[in-house]
Formats: sequence, C-alpha cells, structure tokens
Amino acid sequence: MMAQYLSIKQQHPDALLFYRMGDFYELFFDDAITAAKALDIALTGRGKHLGKDIAMCGVPAHSHEAYLQRLIRKGFRVAICEQVEDPAEAKKRGSKSVVEREVIRVVTPGTLTEDSLLDARSHNYLVCVARAESQFALAWIDVSTGTLTTQPADGTAIPAALARLAPGEVLVSDGLADGEQTRPLFAYWHDQLTVEPTSRFSSTMAERRLAELYNVETLDGFGMFSRAEIAAAGSLVAYVERTQKGRLPRIAAPKQLRSDAILEIDGATRRNLELSESLNGGRKGSLLAVIDRTLTGAGGRLLGERLGAPLTDITTINARLDAVQFLVDQIRVREAVRDRLRGIPDIERALTRLSLGRGGPRDLAAIVAGLAGATDLRAVLTAADGMPVAVQALQEAIDGCPELVKGLVAALDDELPLLARDGGLVRTGYDPALDELRSLRDESRRLIADLQARYRNDSSVQTLKVRHNNVLGYFVEVPARSADGMIADKTGPFIHRQTMANAVRFTTAELGDLEARILQAGDKAMAMELQIFEELRDAVLAVAERIAATARALARLDVAAAHAHLAVERRYVRPQLSNAARMRLSGARHPVVEAALEGQNGGPFVANDCAFSEDDRIWLLTGPNMAGKSTFLRQTALIVIMAQSGAYVPCDVAEIGIVDRLFSRVGAADDLARGRSTFMVEMVETAAILNQAGPQSLVILDEIGRGTATYDGLSIAWAVVEHLHEVNGCRALFATHYHELTSLADALEAASCHTMRVREWQGEVIFLHEITKGAADRSYGIHVGQLAGLPAAVIDRAQHLLERFESDEANQVPAIGDSLPLFAARPTDPRPDHANASRVTEEIRNLDVDEMTPKEALDCLYRLRGQVEREGS
Repeated sequence: MMAQYLSIKQQHPDALLFYRMGDFYELFFDDAITAAKALDIALTGRGKHLGKDIAMCGVPAHSHEAYLQRLIRKGFRVAICEQVEDPAEAKKRGSKSVVEREVIRVVTPGTLTEDSLLDARSHNYLVCVARAESQFALAWIDVSTGTLTTQPADGTAIPAALARLAPGEVLVSDGLADGEQTRPLFAYWHDQLTVEPTSRFSSTMAERRLAELYNVETLDGFGMFSRAEIAAAGSLVAYVERTQKGRLPRIAAPKQLRSDAILEIDGATRRNLELSESLNGGRKGSLLAVIDRTLTGAGGRLLGERLGAPLTDITTINARLDAVQFLVDQIRVREAVRDRLRGIPDIERALTRLSLGRGGPRDLAAIVAGLAGATDLRAVLTAADGMPVAVQALQEAIDGCPELVKGLVAALDDELPLLARDGGLVRTGYDPALDELRSLRDESRRLIADLQARYRNDSSVQTLKVRHNNVLGYFVEVPARSADGMIADKTGPFIHRQTMANAVRFTTAELGDLEARILQAGDKAMAMELQIFEELRDAVLAVAERIAATARALARLDVAAAHAHLAVERRYVRPQLSNAARMRLSGARHPVVEAALEGQNGGPFVANDCAFSEDDRIWLLTGPNMAGKSTFLRQTALIVIMAQSGAYVPCDVAEIGIVDRLFSRVGAADDLARGRSTFMVEMVETAAILNQAGPQSLVILDEIGRGTATYDGLSIAWAVVEHLHEVNGCRALFATHYHELTSLADALEAASCHTMRVREWQGEVIFLHEITKGAADRSYGIHVGQLAGLPAAVIDRAQHLLERFESDEANQVPAIGDSLPLFAARPTDPRPDHANASRVTEEIRNLDVDEMTPKEALDCLYRLRGQVEREGS
C-alpha cells in the first residue's frame, strides 16, 4: 500500500494527498505533519519506511469538505485520491492485493465548485496572465459557473485588472513570474500565484485546445482575439482540465472585454473607496454591503461584478438603467418579481457540478426549483405593460424548460439524499422494476416471516425458525427432537445442512433463491437508482445552454429589481449620462455614511452639490478636519461608480460626463512589508495618477504632501495641482490644509476654491458639513484636538503658541522654544466657576431666537447643556 501511495504522491509533489482508506482520507509523511498542524488534529504513526516511523493523520470522508475548506483558505493545494476499485474485485487477484486508487481531482483555490467552499455572493476567479508577440492579456474563469472572459492589457494595466477581479488563484508562466520587468506586476498577489513552465503557455497549443473544446475550426466566430488572449484562455482551460483530471465543466463561449469598455480603477483606489471590502477587511461597511438588495446568489455575484467594473458605453449603461426605471415605476411588477426571486436557488453552480460529475440529487432539485421559478417570473413579465427593450430581452431569455421539469418532478422524490450513492432519490411509482427491488430489500423481514409460517405449517413443527448468520446465510433451524421426520422425507423441500447438539439446520431451494434475491436487491436497487440519476443528469446537460442563459437572465433581473428597490427605499435618482467632461451633482450624499447615520439615529445626512465644467474642472477644497471633506471626496467617486455600473444614485439631480479612469488618494497607510513609509506610498500612488490620468478621468486627492516637511509638502502639492490642470486636463477634487494653494485659483483658469462651512459660537466650533465657494481662513486643528479629549493644559498651551506663531512674521520657532516657561505644561487645578450659571442665563437672554435656524438652535441647546453639566461635575 505504501508503494502505491509513494507512486501517486510522486505525481503530485506540490499538493497534500488525501489518500482514501475506507471511511477516511489519510495523509502520510510530511503531508501528515503539515496537515495536522494546519488543521489542529492529532498526528499519529503507522509502520516504518526506510527504518523511520511513518507520520500519519486522517479526516473522515463524510465530513472532509470542512477540512478541505480550511486547507484551501490557508493556500494549500489538495489532491483527492479515491478508491476506484471494489475491494471485493481486488481480493480476486489475491488476498494481499491492493485496491486500485487514483487522483480524481486536484483542489486549488481557483477551481472550487462546492457550495461549502465558496461564497454564494462572490465570484471565485481563476485568472491567467500570458504574453505573446510582445503583448499581454488576461483570461479569467469562474469554474463554478463556467464563464470565460479575456482582456488585452498592457503591462501597467495588469495590477488594476487583478485588483478588479480579486482572483482566488493567478496562473502565470515562470518567465513572467521571475522576469525582472514583470515580477512587480504580481507583487500584491504572491500568495495566489501558481507558476507553471512557459512551454504550457504556447498560443498555438492554446488555440488548438480551445477549438477542440468548442468543436470549431477557428475561433473567429467568437471574436477577434489577440495571440496573447488566446494563450491566456487556452492555458486556463488546459489547467482546469489537468486539475479536474480530464473532466471539464461546461464552459461558455469566451467573451472579450475591451480595456476601454470599463471604468478603470486601480487597486489603491478600490481600497480607499471601500467598494467591496472595508478597510477593516470585512464586507460590512463597504459600498457593496450597503447597496446590495439582491435575493439570489447569482444576483449578488453579478452586482459585485458590475460594481467592480463600471462601464463607459452610455448605450449599455442606459439599457441597464431602463430596466431599473421600469421596476421603479411598476410597483406591483417589482414586488412580484422580488417575491418569486426569493425562492430561486443557484442553478448556475448546480449546473456546473452536474457537468463535472460532482453533482447530486439536490442539484437536480435546484434545477427544478430554479426553472419553475423562472417560468413564474416570465409570466409576471409577460403580463406587464410598457416593458423597455432591456426587460423584454430578459423575458425572452428566460426558458423554463417545461418538459425537463416535468420529467424531473416525476422522477425525483420529495426528500432527497445529499449523494446519489446514498439511495432513495427516485420517487416510488416512477419505475416498477425499481419498486419491486426496493420492496424485496425493504420487506425482507416480512418475506422471511411469511416463509417461516408456511414451513411451520407444512412440517407441523411449530418451533421451526428461519435464521441467518454470516457463514451459512439464511437457514431453517428446528430442535433436534423434531428433525428426524424432516431428514427422512427425501421428497420434501428441506435439505440437511448442519447438525448441532440441540438443533438441526436445513436449507431449501426456495430459501436459497430468496436469499440471493434479498442480497442482490439492495445492490441492484442502488445500481438502478444511479442509472436513473445519470439519465436525469444527462437530460439536464442536454439543455445546459438554455438553463445557463436562463440563470444569467434571472441574475440580471435580480440586480435590476434590487436597484429599483434600493432607489425607492433610499430616494435615489436616475443619473443622466453624456460623453462631455462635465458633472453636476445636486444634493449628493454618501451612500454608506448616510445609511450608517440612519441606522444609528444620528440625524439626516447633509447633502452637498458638486459641479465640473470646462471652465471649472479642479476644485481646491479647504476646511478643518472633521468638517466632512473626505466624505465629500469619496461620495463623488462612489456616485460615479454607481451610475456607470447601471444603478440609481444618492442625489437629487445627477448629470455625469462619462469617466474612463478613476483615481483616489484618500487616507494614509504605510507598506512596511515592501519598505515603504506612508509618505512613500502616497508619492507612489500620486505618481501613478499623474502618469495615467487623462481628460476623461476623475482624480480625487486628499492632503497630498502632508507626510513631510511643511515647505516640501506645500511645494509638491502646488506642483501636483499645476500638473493636473495643465498636463492631465482632468476633473479633480483636491482637498488640502495648505491655504497657500488657494491662490492657485487666480492663476489657473479652470480651478476654483471651495470650503467646508464652519460656525463659531461662544468660543466653540460647529461643523456644518456644507460646502460653499471660497477658502477657509483657519484649520481649527486645536478645536478638533479639544473634541478628541486632549488635556485642557495642552489645549491652552497650543492656543497660546498658535497665536505666537501667527504673530511672528519670521516664524522663529527656536526663539519661542527657548522661551518656554519651565512649568507651562503642568495642568492647573480646576476651579469651580460660580459665575457659570449666571453666564448661561445671560447667554439665553441674549439669544436672537427669531433669527436662528433649527440647526443653530439645536447646537446652542447642546452647548448650553454641556456648560450646565460641567458646572455640576
């Protein structure tokens, strides 16, 4: 057995080998040591090899997926080695013959298909990056759904594409992985890389593989693919075939994504904007989590895909928006659609598992439920009036496959097992021969009891019993004193088998026949059920393309209905799109912050306007921290992304000129693993923006230059604004604390100053979170420090120093430092303010109530209450 194990392991040196032994998957040698540590399970030993103990651990076969999931998430590859021979057949070759085993599948992070190993609402992409004829391209597939896409890309676009796809596994050649120029492209994806020999990425071999897969002479019918795209797609398919040991899932015809077809968003911008994952690392708090109202797994995946790759083609975007608007306007249709979507399972992934031979009876049931729900949805849409073209296309694509559903419903039992080999999947009455076998298997006790009663009557021996053991099988047993007559009767049915001290045992031809039938009935019933299951599966796969098209239509309908539901729920509006480099957002709101405020009863979100034109395309935004600058910056970017993905947006009015590239530098973080400080990361990201942004781009920058000396930072920020204006020619929001930059508005014809409104009242600062034209005269940093809880002595000293700095034209910091009083930082003893109550009374008496806005009145009340509470303490 160990010789067999070592031979199989040699073929899969880079994977942990799950070696099937009865009811367990066993691991040996270094695999056992590694797996035991990763899974926190017991490490044992079994036998010796080359004089050393063999390390061993194992996991139960019936629950191995839970262990598999943990290993895959930790980056391991696992080769599943099954027994492919019946042990009884192996014994026929000799008592010590080893059961034949072989690897049936190599499980990798990018080739998962089981629901238990996947996130139902996220794609799990396997991506291949290839190079041919000095060009680069990507191809990616979600093995669980069979979608295959290619994209030509220059080298600089590869990191952004990988950030968009967030792949579970990236397949590259050793030439690219080790190349001095290409290695940095995969810097952030090192843990996901699978490196294979360059010889496996030949575009010629790849073209032959794809032509064979789709049974065509040429790929021209699918599109005009570059050699690099063909190399990437073909290598991807070959890799899937290798890991699945020759079995390919249903793979849809490849689709080509042009690089200019989507709004390009680099990895840093995606992280800063928290599109699908918050900065804390989870889904909660991200844009996707807040706007997701989809009801199906496929719909959730499509929403994430669209949000990650907004479009640039207005016609396609408007088609999506037409579908949303139809469902916004048609309340009953929207509610009926969403009501039926709730019961639709993930037929896309069920279809893939069936095509791989990995599906079970419940996958067939999912197909039935999904197609039945699709039929109901089609009826809902058919009855609706005024459908736009986009919705009509969805209605026409929905195919309930009624004949298939009818056949499956007739065959499948109501209660289905997880695996076909567990039996009990076929409905009683579907196949008379199967029913007879089941009856014989399940009613063996009754049949034996009936036979025993008849033998007692025929032999007149009332103590006769029909028994069973593993040696004789079924036999008739009577007391020794009653056996003489049965032995003497040579014409009777009883044949003597064995004489015991107190009993005699017989058999009969009828009993032997019944025994054979009983023993075989279970196996025959199981074989017949498996055959029926395969027939049902083949019937499903025969119409796989129709089912897949229906699944895609249902997902699109789910997303449209989800957007419509969200728009009504949160007062979103339809964006108006154009190709002009303009933008007008009136009453714009941050979708995530607004939802958080409402969830915490934090009051209404303060909406703001944002407008770009050819004469005003760079906004210099000043104002204190905590006033809402970063929120305003991010909400502008998020609204553009939502609009170009085909969603309604949180505005009163939204007119958006299409953006081809979005760059966001908001927030600060270091990259210590790569030896980069916060300032270095900021400069690298800013360099990428200045080198790539064009006239159709939108750039969002927050406090560039703050991580270095004041004048260095100011100089960099100044030069960046000039470059954006003169060279890039893009739309930009540039937030800064360098008030000197506001003078650029006079020097640059397409730049203007805007600031966050702040109100000072009785020595306190109130942030209004409103944007107005003009520049801030102060940063209010000391006030923010006070809000954060800095000691009063520190606040007082900081205020004193600020006045000294602002009054000292020469800004002689050393002189001020030399004159510091020895005990200036020592906190003073708090003294009770006996005059506080009278001051509160005086302030109330002096209030001009008629002229106060509701917000000013509320802020005043909070401030006065704070004074009273401080007096009481």
